[in-house]
Amino acid sequence: MTELTDLQKYEFRRSLEEVRKLSGRGTELISLYVPPSRQISDVASYLRNEYSQSSNIKSASTRKNVQAAISSILSRLKNFKQPPERGLVFFVGHRSVGADQTDMIQFVLEPPDPVPTFIYRCDSSFFTQPIEGMLEEKETYGLIVIDRSEATIGFLHGKRIVPVKNMQSLVPSKHGRGGQSAKRFERLIEVAAHEYYKKVADVANEAFLSEKDLKGILVGGPGQTKDFFSKSEYLHYELQKKIVDTFDTGYTDEYGLKELVEKAREALKGLDLMREKDIMQRLFEEIRKAEAGLSVYGEEQVKNALMIGAVDTLILSEDLRRIKLGLVCPSCGLRKEVMAKDSTEEFKCDKCQTVMKPEKVDDLVGELHKIAEANNTKVEFISGESEEGGLLLKAFGGVAGILRFRVN
Repeated sequence: MTELTDLQKYEFRRSLEEVRKLSGRGTELISLYVPPSRQISDVASYLRNEYSQSSNIKSASTRKNVQAAISSILSRLKNFKQPPERGLVFFVGHRSVGADQTDMIQFVLEPPDPVPTFIYRCDSSFFTQPIEGMLEEKETYGLIVIDRSEATIGFLHGKRIVPVKNMQSLVPSKHGRGGQSAKRFERLIEVAAHEYYKKVADVANEAFLSEKDLKGILVGGPGQTKDFFSKSEYLHYELQKKIVDTFDTGYTDEYGLKELVEKAREALKGLDLMREKDIMQRLFEEIRKAEAGLSVYGEEQVKNALMIGAVDTLILSEDLRRIKLGLVCPSCGLRKEVMAKDSTEEFKCDKCQTVMKPEKVDDLVGELHKIAEANNTKVEFISGESEEGGLLLKAFGGVAGILRFRVN
């Protein structure tokens, strides 16, 4: 099964966000899930039966809108001899735009994972539950940072670091007494340390054993405590086998979890998070150079550099939402273009205050990606969940690039 491209994943994520926001007037929104094993002819037959049944809907406007949505899906199904390898998802219906008015909306998605079962649902909102989470990273690592005074347990879920619990130790520090008193005190310290390690392991066991997709465990901290803890088999035997390695970190709090992931860069080299960190590091290095080196950022600057083939790597935020809408007023025919976050935003006519309808949608990411492909430019999408990704979106508007050569 071929994997979706980064652009297809971006478009799927953006469309899903828009679908979630939509609501209908009554039960006028149809969600249809077609698994790859379902014959298109069977789906069409099912929909024709639903069309016939919908004639019993009492409300004339609801009946009209539901039948229009079903007809639209039937028309689109004619483009398919069989479902794609992951199946199809249709979100079609009439959304409410106020003043007892509705507007037809249509989304046809090919999801990242196969559609598990056939679903037809007609409701006041779209049914997105079966495809929620399909783009979440599957790889998960357990994180432990520990010394004798403190420990923090957490997860690395794809690109997100999620703290679970911070634990303060009650292990007393050593003192300078001599003789029998010192030996007895040392024994008490070791007993307290042993109990502390057991408590840390209990929290880690409870958190990590419930994670089905746990790929490995990273242990960090200052000094020798992390090595002693990882080798002394305090963890459950199933988890003990998953320890990847230990790493030196200066902190054992939530910041220590971030430091641990950074120090484990080589061990996690295959993860998207590490790839993204390397790309952003290259960008920052170029920005710090005299006259910004081989870097470019900002929508217009990047677009101009792309047009002349100067960009080696185009860097886009996965959270960038910027589209150009071509709008038309259904009452007076006025046309205008506006910038928006998504196609569900409503804009009123300057003349008559009627809600305008979009007749053309140009997505900035899609436009830049198309120019990049034409100029053999690599395109890298950066998640907004990482620190570097957040900085890309906030400081650089979600658009940057590493150049082949300097441009004015």
